[in-house]
Amino acid sequence: MQGSKPTKTLVRTAAAAVAAAALVAGLVQTAGASEPPAAQEAAAKAPAAAAGVPTNITTISTGYSIPWGMYWLPDNSSALVTERNTFKVFKVTPNGQRTEVGSVPESQTTGGEGGLMGVAVDPNWASNHFVYFMHTSSEGNRIARMTYDGTRLTGYTALLKGIAKNRYHNGGRLAFGPDGYLYASTGDAQNTSLAQDRNSLNGKILRMTTAGAPAPGNPFGNHVFSLGHRNPQGIAFDPQGRLWEAELGENARDELNLVKAGSNYGWPICEGTCSTAGMTNPKATWTTAEASPSGIAIVDNAVYMASLRGERLWQIPINSGNENVGTPQAHYVGTYGRLRGVTKVPGTNALWLSTTNADGNGGEPAGSDKIFRVTIG
Repeated sequence: MQGSKPTKTLVRTAAAAVAAAALVAGLVQTAGASEPPAAQEAAAKAPAAAAGVPTNITTISTGYSIPWGMYWLPDNSSALVTERNTFKVFKVTPNGQRTEVGSVPESQTTGGEGGLMGVAVDPNWASNHFVYFMHTSSEGNRIARMTYDGTRLTGYTALLKGIAKNRYHNGGRLAFGPDGYLYASTGDAQNTSLAQDRNSLNGKILRMTTAGAPAPGNPFGNHVFSLGHRNPQGIAFDPQGRLWEAELGENARDELNLVKAGSNYGWPICEGTCSTAGMTNPKATWTTAEASPSGIAIVDNAVYMASLRGERLWQIPINSGNENVGTPQAHYVGTYGRLRGVTKVPGTNALWLSTTNADGNGGEPAGSDKIFRVTIG
């Protein structure tokens, strides 16, 4: 199971069918959530949904096996999509046409969550053609750079090694911040003590230059930007430049955090909200059956969080003027299976949303995963 210890795999998998059928008490599925076809037709005739609510979902691209990372080129001409276990990279145009452009060398799987994970495109791609990947290799997880000319990937340079790997808890998301630096989420590699070790690269949000060096101004003088994370698989910046992060919990609570430099988000001392001095509490939490989050994206003033075990897309309102969040609302509960990636379509109020069912966790055959386009009202 993604995000769980091996001993909990069967427990989470067995519970998935029940958890997908309905929300846990106290949280309400909104009118924008997916319904059977007849209900969808009726909803289409209903008054317009409130702002921020998904109003339409269509299949945009098919034929994938565990698509993990999605990242748009700065010119918005296409996005790059990674496959975790095949190590392949695809160019996908706005209308969903996909073309394989290469693969990432020296990649390995872990029999669980490791492999080819996050991708990020350099903000200066038009001049340097650099793209970045986080992937598992023989010695551990690493962040590497390749060249993409719009047609194919070439070259390979490992920028940062030494991120411990394990079957589970590898993190893996990459994103460029508004400051021009590269951010990466890393898991604790099933060694909980690493998350609180400021000298470890694991259980952290990292911040680095495009050459792989610690970014200037990092709080501890190394690559570490924040610590105390268990298995963060989602990071995204809001219009105010704030960094939000989604994190898989263990048995109790999954988290949405507002990440600040030098802050400690508690793991393994805390899971979810706690009163321990020096720990920063999450802005929202869920049971692991409701979420087990992976990717997140932000459109206007809402975080959209893809859920694996929870098999739903969470919409979490955020406030541009303060750090409060509104009541989370769930969409597409149990409709499309395990949801992995979500990214904003540039220049629109739409998202791309990917499934991750084509493996032992989703029970679907190779090539059955999809990317959907979700219109936001």
